[in-house]
Amino acid sequence: MAASSQLSRKSRINVLRICSMTLFMVGLDITAVNVALPSIGEQMDASLSWLQWTVSAYTVVMASLLLFSGSMADRLGRRRTLVLGLSVFSVASLLCSLAPTVELLVVFRVLQGVGASMLNPVAMSIITNTFTDSRERAQAVGVWGAVFGASMALGPVLGGALVSSVGWQWIFLMNIPLGLAAIMLTLRFVPESKAPKPRRFDPVGQVLVIVLLASVTYGIIEAPNAGWTSSMILVALGAAAIALLGLLRYEPRRKEPLIDLRFFRSIPFSSSIALSVAAFASFGGFLFLNTLYLQDARGLSPVEAGITIVPIALMTVILSPISGRMVGRSGPRKPLVIAGIALLVSCSMLVDIGPDTPFAWLIAAYVLFGIGFGFVNAPITNAAVSGMPREQAGVAAAIATTSRQFGQAIGVAIVGAIVASSAAGSNGAGLSSATHPAWWTLTTSGAIVLVLGLLATGSRATKSARRTAVELNPEALAA
Repeated sequence: MAASSQLSRKSRINVLRICSMTLFMVGLDITAVNVALPSIGEQMDASLSWLQWTVSAYTVVMASLLLFSGSMADRLGRRRTLVLGLSVFSVASLLCSLAPTVELLVVFRVLQGVGASMLNPVAMSIITNTFTDSRERAQAVGVWGAVFGASMALGPVLGGALVSSVGWQWIFLMNIPLGLAAIMLTLRFVPESKAPKPRRFDPVGQVLVIVLLASVTYGIIEAPNAGWTSSMILVALGAAAIALLGLLRYEPRRKEPLIDLRFFRSIPFSSSIALSVAAFASFGGFLFLNTLYLQDARGLSPVEAGITIVPIALMTVILSPISGRMVGRSGPRKPLVIAGIALLVSCSMLVDIGPDTPFAWLIAAYVLFGIGFGFVNAPITNAAVSGMPREQAGVAAAIATTSRQFGQAIGVAIVGAIVASSAAGSNGAGLSSATHPAWWTLTTSGAIVLVLGLLATGSRATKSARRTAVELNPEALAA
């Protein structure tokens, strides 16, 4: 089979379509499950914290293993790893549909997260190695973002329709035929690729990453019930601090670390990581709050709630390719500024939300949020992989995707903790007012996107990216 660099344009487009299909599966699962949360909670008598874990267990495990999966793909083969991830994801989806209790559902969501960790970063690595021209790659990333928007558009509507008609279990069952189709297409059309000099496995670094991400998320989700000063929460947050210090001290000493901290000397790269966390924290928190608000406070059915938030997805579908073309043509500054302003304004519009808030106001806020989210993905993705050696594309893409998934998990954890800590009530006006501090938190995330977008695109940032690229890839200096 032809190497990625020798593929015709038609073959490269086919690779993009197949890789985007894996992203579609993950995005569809995320948005559909969010719509199903009230039904899952009612059927399984699950508390708010267990509903948070239904979302966060999946994203935390995925985020924790993305770096390992990216490194494994560089070593064992990216196509092989993608097929393995699709297989695990499909089997775990079947188990989720059969879960009799919320505790077992969370366990199977963990397994689903293991499979998902082998999908997005590996697919992005394949795209990076397939589209070697920077402008063409930026456009491919725009298509990638549009596919995620399409999954958002279909996820709430399809998920709501399934929950209302045949039950939430079918949200997971629909992953199985998609997974099987993706496996067959990958084996048929995607060429195998590996890093010329694969990096060594770093078990200590991997354990430290898992402890860091899981401990932070656990502490935030469980603190409202256990108390911020309880021994359990203090131990969790202490473990996270120790794991972070361990990474900072241990990883630079390794010849081939799991996380090459030199990546972060590039201002665009390090800013893209922080931008990813802030943007996807907004996204995860936004979906979680609106799921509770629309169904519990406004009394909408799952399918009605799904249709209501479709404007977010439609704007993402329309604007992601435009953002990709803007990045390829004139750089990431303009789309990042647009994204930051739109996210900030949309979240600020909902800080006084109530059970009688006009739907026209809600739709306007959803449209603005979709504009912001549609513009943000292409520039932060392109910044994360630009200038990085192609043989480390899997690791670089995995770090970027880790920040996205961790941001989403932490967004759900934070806004859920804020709502759970409120004594305002559990529905109607009480639930609406309980979300007000959470909306202020998401507004702050939008402001962070705007500030970092300006920081990441200045002349100083560009110079730092060039220095880092030469340091990571000395051959570039000779070229």
